[in-house]
Amino acid sequence: MHFGLGAVNDSALGAIKCRSVAKVSLETLFLGLSALLLHHRMTPEEPGPTDAENGDGERDVLGNRCWIQKLREVFTWRLLKTTAMGQMLSAMICGSAICSQYLATDFHVNAPMLQNFIYYVLLFLTYSTILACRKGNRNILQILKTGWWRYGLIALADVEANYMLVKAYQYTTLTSIQLLDCFVIPVLMVLSWFILKTRYRAMHYVAVVICLLGVGAMVGADVLSGRDQGSSSDILLGDGLVLVSAVMYAVTNLGQEYSVRQGSLLDFPGMMGLLGTLISGIQCAALEQKDIAAIRWNWKIGLLFAAYALCLFLLYSLMPLVIMLTSATTVNLSLLTSDIFSFFFGVFLFHYTFSGLYMVSFVAILVGFVMFNATTLASTAPVSPAKRDEVQGVIDGAVPCPEVKDGPDGQVLSQDQAGAAEQEVMRSTKI
Repeated sequence: MHFGLGAVNDSALGAIKCRSVAKVSLETLFLGLSALLLHHRMTPEEPGPTDAENGDGERDVLGNRCWIQKLREVFTWRLLKTTAMGQMLSAMICGSAICSQYLATDFHVNAPMLQNFIYYVLLFLTYSTILACRKGNRNILQILKTGWWRYGLIALADVEANYMLVKAYQYTTLTSIQLLDCFVIPVLMVLSWFILKTRYRAMHYVAVVICLLGVGAMVGADVLSGRDQGSSSDILLGDGLVLVSAVMYAVTNLGQEYSVRQGSLLDFPGMMGLLGTLISGIQCAALEQKDIAAIRWNWKIGLLFAAYALCLFLLYSLMPLVIMLTSATTVNLSLLTSDIFSFFFGVFLFHYTFSGLYMVSFVAILVGFVMFNATTLASTAPVSPAKRDEVQGVIDGAVPCPEVKDGPDGQVLSQDQAGAAEQEVMRSTKI
């Protein structure tokens, strides 16, 4: 109570009624005063002494503390690390794009499938070898027996998406490619809704709209600065290739998210290394023999091929970690800044004209990314806490990646989980 008097409870009324008749008048007076004080408390126009004593200063301090606490809850270290890792992925995409542009413009190399074949081979030599040496149900042969068709479709979609996007530059403009390539985000959200049972909140859709507005600002800056590169020989064909590649990228990213949540972090890059090498090698031999024969090899061309393959190898190595901590949609939102990074490097390397709209675009995409990632994602099939803690520990550098063992039903168990399972088996055996 603001005035220091509490309302009369039932026990107090019972005690008052048991008193002598001489105090009835005092009781009536007390009840009347209590009702009057309650009426004054419920009246908003008349502030109580507590408000006067506390003053506006304390309320402002409490309000500021609440805002600071809310900001701390949103801008966590995990969010900052995820944002930084997302921009690292975007920088790798940027590096591969710069290498491709140098090969196309300075050395007239037109062999996109050969470029992709090299980094698939790197994935095969690294991750496929690890899967081949693994024992138990998560061996590469066991994975092929149970999910060869799924990984085969994902690898085919990944290889063809990369090939179609590069081919689209021969038929349509850079502006069309940048705009239509964003089609991967809504397609991925729809696929995640039906297949992964992911449920988005209203803030997620607002964040995606902000990111796409940032892409619009970037495209507008390209048009104003005269950087609308590419061809316009067959715009309809080129735009169709971009849309099909966007759908295939969405299928690939969805398969990657499903793989890292159901299996281990090594399954996806290992299977992409095996099947991607096979598919891209066959397609490269069938379609690019003349283009490869026309290349005049020197150390610069070899260095650009190696740099391109290294960028995409690191991209495929780091992306499962980021997808595990966030989602495939979040990763694609972070990759929207890759074109801006390419422009910043192009200012120094290719003498592009700078425009302030690029900074506006970069800030808008980052704001949308932070909003999307800071909002809790509702999903009926979340990552298990043990696996999420395992990945977070690897990222923090606090603990090494634990040894992976197989459970009785074929599921992947960490070392601690495997030890607990063994103890449970021994306990049941004794019983």
